[in-house]
Amino acid sequence: MADFTDDQIFRYARHIILPEVGGIGQEKLLNARVLCLGAGGLGAPVLMYLAAAGVGNIGIVDYDVVDMSNLQRQVIHNSDRVGELKVDSAKTFIEKLNSDVNVITINEKLTSANILDILKDYDIVVDGSDNFPTRYLVNDACVMLNKVNVHGSIFRFDGQVTVFKPKVGPCYRCLYPEPPPPGMVPSCQEAGVLGVLPGVVGSLQAVEVIKEIIGAGEDNSLVGKLLLYNAMKAEVRKLNIRRDVNCPVCGDNPTITELIDYEQFCSMPAVEI
Repeated sequence: MADFTDDQIFRYARHIILPEVGGIGQEKLLNARVLCLGAGGLGAPVLMYLAAAGVGNIGIVDYDVVDMSNLQRQVIHNSDRVGELKVDSAKTFIEKLNSDVNVITINEKLTSANILDILKDYDIVVDGSDNFPTRYLVNDACVMLNKVNVHGSIFRFDGQVTVFKPKVGPCYRCLYPEPPPPGMVPSCQEAGVLGVLPGVVGSLQAVEVIKEIIGAGEDNSLVGKLLLYNAMKAEVRKLNIRRDVNCPVCGDNPTITELIDYEQFCSMPAVEI
């Protein structure tokens, strides 16, 4: 078993006794480096559960501040921290939850100029953004850097989760080749979102991150599968998705070899959910 402190043995006892995790798996969690893009609706449960699980190094990218309207769903923030940078609020929450976690805050907007440098030192990327320019930019950067991308998205009462793993399964562009034109898809700010929905979807993302870290195996992963959740109908479906050999980014003959900023496709400013 790894050289855990007594406090760590008590803290992670329920992991350590799981044969699928054990001391080796918990050591992998403590040594892992995960980057969470967004400290909003999806980022909140992702950060909360990854920190509780003992993921030792967590980076947080966000350039927004805590707003009162966030508190309906962004559960790591509170009314005392309204007006504070979300990355700072998230760091405060995590450090009070688990001192084992090293939190790296990045108060920047992701662009084609900075994303490769931001992503390069992490093992897994968790996409908690709610706008198409960021999703396509993150996808392309993850493919180019060969990084696992645990993707989640929500809209009103519906959510979806999948894992994009370069050279193993499809990427975001295999599923959605091009961003929609401006105005076609309303944002959550326009259409609304059930407050507990990001808790469900973000928790599922956290599960996939943990399985990737401990090496649970491709058969147990959402690589090549899209999980759809409808909260209103209490329905869960899982669809198979395939890598597109003609995909412009991950296909056999990629045509997109440089990063592109897709702001022109976004009908609303980039706002974390």
